[in-house]
Amino acid sequence: MLQRLIENLAPWRGRRVAVAMSGGVDSSVVAVLMARAGAIVTGVHMKTWHEESIGDGPEAARAPFDAPPVRAIAEQFGFDFHAIDISGEFRRAVIKPFLADYLAGRTPNPCALCNRRIKLGELLEQARALGCEAIATGHYARLQINPAGGRHELVRAADPGKDQSYYLFALEQAQLARLILPLGGVVKAEVRGLARELGLAVHDKPDSVELCFVPDNDYRRFVREQGRIDELETAGEIVDVEGRVLGRHAGVHGFTVGQRRGLGIAASRPLYVIKIIPAARRVVVGFEEHLTARVFELRELNWGALAPQAGPFRARVQIRYRGAAHPATIHPEAGGARVELDEPVRAVTPGQAAVAYDAEEGRRVLMGGWIERPAESAGA
Repeated sequence: MLQRLIENLAPWRGRRVAVAMSGGVDSSVVAVLMARAGAIVTGVHMKTWHEESIGDGPEAARAPFDAPPVRAIAEQFGFDFHAIDISGEFRRAVIKPFLADYLAGRTPNPCALCNRRIKLGELLEQARALGCEAIATGHYARLQINPAGGRHELVRAADPGKDQSYYLFALEQAQLARLILPLGGVVKAEVRGLARELGLAVHDKPDSVELCFVPDNDYRRFVREQGRIDELETAGEIVDVEGRVLGRHAGVHGFTVGQRRGLGIAASRPLYVIKIIPAARRVVVGFEEHLTARVFELRELNWGALAPQAGPFRARVQIRYRGAAHPATIHPEAGGARVELDEPVRAVTPGQAAVAYDAEEGRRVLMGGWIERPAESAGA
């Protein structure tokens, strides 16, 4: 397998390539594969977050830093390495929208935003400055070029349990054209085997499961502290779908559509968050039958395998990572699109990404956008 992966990367022999190196097993294997294939590799490790930092511009970045465990991999295999502090840009491009979404009653998807603005946005700029023509990452997805239209197409990975095409939907054609995804055709167990074969000490390093900037997974604390929220000013009512007051809350930032736990309300049946109305500081709760929707709106579309469309088209739409892709018809509109699912689904959540895959096999990313609001639901 090692030799096959190296041969797949033969077109990059003698060409300068930046590899995004987080220090985990996936990116470390990619860096070594690129080097073994003969690419002129520069490993790039980006420091994105300082908990106590409150700046949001280039001046917020601290003094130069090093990442010895990651640098050691570059030294072991003989390629260049750079550690770059981009925490100011990360706060501006990812953290501030994350905070704003929660305060606006949405549930953000910072990983998709980071992939576009930081991992393939800021990193592309850094790669250019280092003289590199492309970026390789450890994401699990595949790329292909459509011979008919020449568009770069993002395709699901061979490992369905690790597929990250959903998180990469927002990458533009110019970014996809400079992206290399060596791991799209293998499964995670095989990558760990390759890491052991290559002598990488990180071969058994656990996968990261939390948001990189919320290591304790307590996003409510993070939003409260980083957003400098006075909960006395954000408290409000919890009401049912008829408008009856059932209780009070300390701020809409503590809730997400579909949430069941932590409501603090006794009922004969489980209650769920159905809707969040930030202007009124109101959280609407209801039963599970109130939680479904069949039609919703999308904003900030990004077109992938499909060029921008004027008329409706069929697709399979995925509304959360790890979720199923549902048959639907998408109607492009001015400033966005309307998605009509064939059947109602549970917890269509404003702020999350909705990604459309091809209707036949559900493999190619056709386009995607951010869920604005359900246009039809029993709890609306």
